Amino acid sequence: MTTYAYLGPAGTFTQMALTAFDPAAEEVPLASVDAALAAVRRGHVDRAMVPIENSVEGGVSATLDALASGDPLVVVGEVLVPVTFVLAAREGMPLSQISSVGTHSHAWAQVRGWVGRELPGAAYVATLSTAEAAESLARNSASYDAAVCAPLAAEVHGLQVLAEDIRDNDAAVTRFVAVSLPGALPEPTGADKTTLVLYQRSDRAGGLLELLEQFAARGINMARLESRPTKSSMGDYCFSIDIEGHVMDERVGEALMGLHRISGGITFLGSYPRADKGRAQIADAADNASFREAREWLRSLRHLS
Repeated sequence: MTTYAYLGPAGTFTQMALTAFDPAAEEVPLASVDAALAAVRRGHVDRAMVPIENSVEGGVSATLDALASGDPLVVVGEVLVPVTFVLAAREGMPLSQISSVGTHSHAWAQVRGWVGRELPGAAYVATLSTAEAAESLARNSASYDAAVCAPLAAEVHGLQVLAEDIRDNDAAVTRFVAVSLPGALPEPTGADKTTLVLYQRSDRAGGLLELLEQFAARGINMARLESRPTKSSMGDYCFSIDIEGHVMDERVGEALMGLHRISGGITFLGSYPRADKGRAQIADAADNASFREAREWLRSLRHLS
């Protein structure tokens, strides 16, 4: 049985993602993304399940930054979870008396339109997670009147649901990743992603373009591109990137070699199966056979010399 740390307490979307990804997992709830990844680095758990991207808010900065720094970790899988929220309160609390709402910042970004319409005077209180918001409310230790959380969290903590499906965007989805220490990579499936962090040698015009050309020249599509501060100085940024393909693919391997040659640094964060099973559209000149044929052609020229 594989042991996973996840963003707890019970009832978080992260726990839902973990259950969908590995129903047999031994679950260890922790209070933050940093704590979950630290547990992997220290060998206290085998893996961690953490949120990395939301279709409304974009990348989860805590996860992106924690993966890019510290001892190496790799992503070994991903899962997509449709996000729906409820407004929950202690038994007997009417909707008309809600003056403050607690939830995680990413959840708040997805419901603030609804709250603005239905509870225009309600103040927002940030919590570590949506489930923590529900748990604190149930323990009478919260400084707010109601929690925005998953339906499961309201059920687990015995709260009454005042409103269901309160999200502003019906298509909202959060992407979660399973993270482990470096080891044997998942086998290529033909429907894979590779996650990287790229650093420029210097901040200059065209510097990012030069890095991204390594993908374009080899027919590699990017699924995500975000800049993150390196925290070394003001204006110094690195780039967190997901590309379609596996490090064992010829085109991806050659792109990584090109990036290693021209970048200021590259952090490989894993190749793993895509949750949506979508296969990349690969041009004829970018398939594995074309790269192998080109390599053989060059070898024949060198042999003649």
